[in-house]
Amino acid sequence: MKKIAYLRILGFLILALILIELTVETESGWAIEQYPVIWWILAVVLVIAVAIEVSLAALESMVFKSLKPDAQQHYTKLKIENSDKQFVGLKKFYKKMLNQQPVEKEEEILLDHNYDGIKELDNDLPAWWLYGFYISIVFAFVYMAYYHIFDGETQREEYLAEVAKAEKDVEAYKAENPDLIDASSVELLTEASDLEAGEQIFMTSCMACHKADGGGSIGPNLTDEHWILGGGISNVFQTVSEGGRDGKGMVAWKSELNAQEIAQVSSYVLSLQGTNPPDAKAPEGDIWVADSE
Repeated sequence: MKKIAYLRILGFLILALILIELTVETESGWAIEQYPVIWWILAVVLVIAVAIEVSLAALESMVFKSLKPDAQQHYTKLKIENSDKQFVGLKKFYKKMLNQQPVEKEEEILLDHNYDGIKELDNDLPAWWLYGFYISIVFAFVYMAYYHIFDGETQREEYLAEVAKAEKDVEAYKAENPDLIDASSVELLTEASDLEAGEQIFMTSCMACHKADGGGSIGPNLTDEHWILGGGISNVFQTVSEGGRDGKGMVAWKSELNAQEIAQVSSYVLSLQGTNPPDAKAPEGDIWVADSE
């Protein structure tokens, strides 16, 4: 019977772990989806443990019914005695933590106080409470030494470190998922590799209308301060992605280029500002100021 109790505890623990893991969601999705083999094994172990317990219980019931009445009484008595012997150490520890006097010895700790017939016992504080109090004292000294003597990392420093780590994680995530960039989240790219990639896209897809130097032909001049649909990386990204004015503007390039490529060519276009190429087209649109974005 002790083995059955242990199997029951094991089964419940495994079931609890599975349920907890099922409710945990990470950046990559539900945790159980990341470790399917492990959790399937645990689920199988749980099912086997429960099946064994049920089988043993059914077998015990069949054997018990086949016994004579005297044997049944003797078996029941042994079962109760075995039950009392289970988890003896745990039961002793629990009683020790409570630090209570048995009822038959309460006369020894009874105080003389009497309030309307209500008497008071002089019980000691529970051991668990005392141990917790001692631990809190030790923790207070360790805390004081760490933060006030050895200049441990403060909450502000921890916060700033977490923010810096989060920013790095965001940048890494954006790098791994370039198609998630849109006009509201795009940032001006200044790395030489990005600008070179943007130049290649420009020479392949944009040069026919804007010239190789960006001075403008069918399309507007991209080197002056005037913009028809707004300047800045967000507006240029939006224009390249969704296209220009209806009926007479540039086509939308989002079907030909991914978000990262649009960000690269948009950044390259903005790098042409102020280059003043020869025979540049006359300004069109309005002067765009960064603060108005």
